Amino acid sequence: MKQKLIVTLVCIGITGMIVLKLFSNKRKINEKNQPVSVENIRIPVTVATATDSIQQVSILKTGILAPFKEAKVLSVSSGNVQHLRFSLGDNVRQGQTLAVIDSRLLQLDLQKSASNVARLRSDLLTYSELLTGNAATREKVDEIRQNYNDAVNQSSQLERQIADASIKAPTSGIIGVKSVEEGMYVSAGTEIATIVNLSQLKVQVNLTETEVYQVALGEKIRLTTDVYPDKSFSGTVTFISPQANQAYNYLVEITAGNDKDAPLRSGTSVYADFSRKTSQKILLIPREALNASTQDASVYVVKDGKAVLRKIKAGNEYGSYIQVIDGLQPGEQVITSGQINLKDGSLINVSK
Repeated sequence: MKQKLIVTLVCIGITGMIVLKLFSNKRKINEKNQPVSVENIRIPVTVATATDSIQQVSILKTGILAPFKEAKVLSVSSGNVQHLRFSLGDNVRQGQTLAVIDSRLLQLDLQKSASNVARLRSDLLTYSELLTGNAATREKVDEIRQNYNDAVNQSSQLERQIADASIKAPTSGIIGVKSVEEGMYVSAGTEIATIVNLSQLKVQVNLTETEVYQVALGEKIRLTTDVYPDKSFSGTVTFISPQANQAYNYLVEITAGNDKDAPLRSGTSVYADFSRKTSQKILLIPREALNASTQDASVYVVKDGKAVLRKIKAGNEYGSYIQVIDGLQPGEQVITSGQINLKDGSLINVSK
């Protein structure tokens, strides 16, 4: 009996040791399988400093073509559109009748007013003769004369309203917008159509203070567009703003004829080449610092040991460098390699 007890205790002891060993091994395995904390890992990167540089910059500006003239055709009177004498895309000339508003009620009123004018004119003549023979009073003649003048004015107003019912084109051009249809009711001031005059085109560009003093009114400017890559157009400087805008740029307007063999349309992007160069101080960074295209440019800026993602506005390229128009200050450091492993706020280690 005593021997069996000893054997049992020994077995229990061995079992306990095995269980403890298994728990110990399990804990070590779990510890090894725990993910490594990366919170304090610093990603190695290389950086470059944004620096000002004096460069010879060509005065080549991008602008959008606008029509030489653009006029909205408005209704002066109210009523239903009786006749519509144009279609979308029609060429119209200045003074051409485009629409007629129903004026039949006005014409009836004018007939009544004309009859009233004729009656009062006859009365005025009759009472004037009676006044000469002392058979009428001055007051009666003056009263009839006032009524006659009021009736004449009323007839003139009705004639003007009837004339306004014929809506005419304020300028020559192409119907670019058709806003109404026949039978629709319009009130005074309703837009009937929009006329776009493309016989000439104009483009507006912004020049800096340094650039604007190199340009003069009447100067010929070479215009190009991606629509006709092998063709250039001649434009003339027709306006230079006497005052800078809030960005300290000056508005310059260039007018050009529209070539029938290579017609241009409003809204087309064009390049205005002033055939000038000017020395300008511009901010440059290496091209490889950009995270995306120049159209949607951003860079990582070094700040307090972290990579901070920042949007920038990119300009022209100068060899392996690119101009920064907005978003960076001189002296700030931008990351030029290692961006693939970065996100906004990542800890970094700058390689020497």
